[in-house]
Amino acid sequence: MMELNLIDAQFIPFVVAITLLSISPGVDTLLVIRNTARGGIRDGVATSVAICCGLFVHATVSALGISFILLQSAWAFNMLKLAGAAYLIWLGITSLLAARQGTPLPVKGVMKESTPVPLWQPIKEGLLSNVLNPKTVIFYMAFLPQFIAPTDPALLKSLWLAGVHFVIANIWQISVVLMVGGASKWLASARFAQTLNAATGAVLVVFGVRLALEQRPV
Repeated sequence: MMELNLIDAQFIPFVVAITLLSISPGVDTLLVIRNTARGGIRDGVATSVAICCGLFVHATVSALGISFILLQSAWAFNMLKLAGAAYLIWLGITSLLAARQGTPLPVKGVMKESTPVPLWQPIKEGLLSNVLNPKTVIFYMAFLPQFIAPTDPALLKSLWLAGVHFVIANIWQISVVLMVGGASKWLASARFAQTLNAATGAVLVVFGVRLALEQRPV
């Protein structure tokens, strides 16, 4: 019988990894910055919450895939983990290469673009940006199996982990919303983006290697 263990030995590593991933420069952060610049704090917060709601969609799709594979065989599950490990390592190398380039976030002067729009617009943009991004569900398929034990109910555990990701990502993105006006020089620093990319890349490579080497019995 499957038991849901919300906080296990893998929980803290998950929180550390997902925090670094959440603060790394990417499409979500750029969309939050753009919508904050366009419509102010209200639009930035709405965009962040909408983006993070999409995580539950990806977690559900990922969990259904993981559950199906678990029903097939231990070999199939281990193959999924190996494929996921390769994907995480590839993402990590990509982030490390981006860190070498040191491209800053496009924040300078954004508040000059302010143009009011209906509230539904940033909500729609945030939700669709996340839900329609195939990279996110692929990432969840690659990332979540490392933190879901074979004895866990995959759907419930995936939704729990997505909930943790929801909270962490919103804390970061809403912080960015509040900083866009007052700390744009810091956010626009090439060194800031370089540091985040380097940290994220290193974590992804480490987790990918760990995932590849640590074959759990199923």
